[in-house]
Amino acid sequence: MGKRLFVSVDCSPLADAIATVQEPFADAPGLRPTDADQAHLTLKFLGDTPAGRVEELTETLAAAVADAAVGPFEAHLAGYGVFPSTEYISVVWLGVDEGAEELLRLHEAVEERTTDLGFDPEDHEFTPHVTLARMDHAGGKEHVQQVVREQDPEVGRLAVEAVHLTESTLTDDGPVYEDIASVEL
Repeated sequence: MGKRLFVSVDCSPLADAIATVQEPFADAPGLRPTDADQAHLTLKFLGDTPAGRVEELTETLAAAVADAAVGPFEAHLAGYGVFPSTEYISVVWLGVDEGAEELLRLHEAVEERTTDLGFDPEDHEFTPHVTLARMDHAGGKEHVQQVVREQDPEVGRLAVEAVHLTESTLTDDGPVYEDIASVEL
């Protein structure tokens, strides 16, 4: 049985502040908020992975962290954004305005190492972000556009001291994330 895996940075220490910046979207029809207690920055989505590859991936993650040569740092979470565009919104996210360079270096190192293992390369440019909500239908699109246009929230500073190999288990109540390995910076 495979595991649905991704590489992430844990943002749950800022869960309360993240929940607060989700509130302006609460009334938007068609928008499904994420669980702020499980907030994270995804560095690389790996997808369905044989359970037997977890040890190899953990070693690969350690090598990627060494390649990136990034020590512990602070990321400042602030500002809204959407994917793929304000005209067609599928994801509402919280941005990173400090620490983005370090996150990019980590992403690139993880990307290179995991692609060498046969994982699919990313098909879009890396934008460090915390997913706040997913849009199931466009009912609340104008509301979301207005909030994103008019508000510029500041969530706070996050101490980034490790990256995690995280398993995502899909349930009826939404995905549940569990770190199955961690590599300190």
